[in-house]
Amino acid sequence: MEFVSVHGGHSGQFCSHAENSLEEIILAYISHGYAWVGVTEHAPGLTQNLLYTDQQNLGFTPESLWARFARYMPECRRLQAKYANEITIFAAMETETYSGYEEHIKTLIAEFRPDYIVGSVHFVGDINFDYSPEKYAEAAATVGGVEHLYCQYFDDQLAMIDSLRPAVVGHFDLVRIFDRDYPKHLALPAVAERIERNLRRIKELDLIMDFNLRALYKGASEPYISRPILVRAKELGIAVAPGDDSHGLANIHQNMERGIAILADLGFDTNWRRPRPLAYP
Repeated sequence: MEFVSVHGGHSGQFCSHAENSLEEIILAYISHGYAWVGVTEHAPGLTQNLLYTDQQNLGFTPESLWARFARYMPECRRLQAKYANEITIFAAMETETYSGYEEHIKTLIAEFRPDYIVGSVHFVGDINFDYSPEKYAEAAATVGGVEHLYCQYFDDQLAMIDSLRPAVVGHFDLVRIFDRDYPKHLALPAVAERIERNLRRIKELDLIMDFNLRALYKGASEPYISRPILVRAKELGIAVAPGDDSHGLANIHQNMERGIAILADLGFDTNWRRPRPLAYP
């Protein structure tokens, strides 16, 4: 069974909430014997108010983040070639979902030509809900409460899937990040219907779901995807692959064997499918 990460490789060199250089990150994956890894750096933000909260606090601007991303992709390509005999590296990008993201992400794809994209949702109502419990509460209040937050999250996710057709859907149920009662909220009829709808769409488009292990690093009891959703994904025949969502040397490979064991126990194919590459003229 191969070690892989379909959603990993954030580095302090190109991400303000990560640590270590990208080359150090790649060498760590090699040392752990990974067959392939998707380096999935965050897309630069569109406007000042739509930057991640930590980026705003550090004084970044959309222009400075664009310039940093413009340094990221050539460096990732350099490492891709340098270590090609030791590991397969995908130079990828993690997208975002907020006002105006569709054209912004398509512009980034045309400009930087990533190997694939991870489609993620970190904003609801243009609020960075996963930054802190306070931001989470603010996002919920903005849309009318926690149940509405869940519903809006999965509606935004579906719109993103239909618009961008990402090879990988990132941390499917991230909306539960600061919710201790998430099993109850995921089971609400309005939420469960949206989950089923999104899973069926992922299957129709033959996308991969990221089994995101960073939740365990942050103290959660289970990864994203939570077990009932994971079981349903298996029933639908959706491809799932592990992602450590690493943000530095400290969490590369962490909980990977535990995550693989969960997937194997449920009968998922551990001959991991590689993300479908973007086609360019």
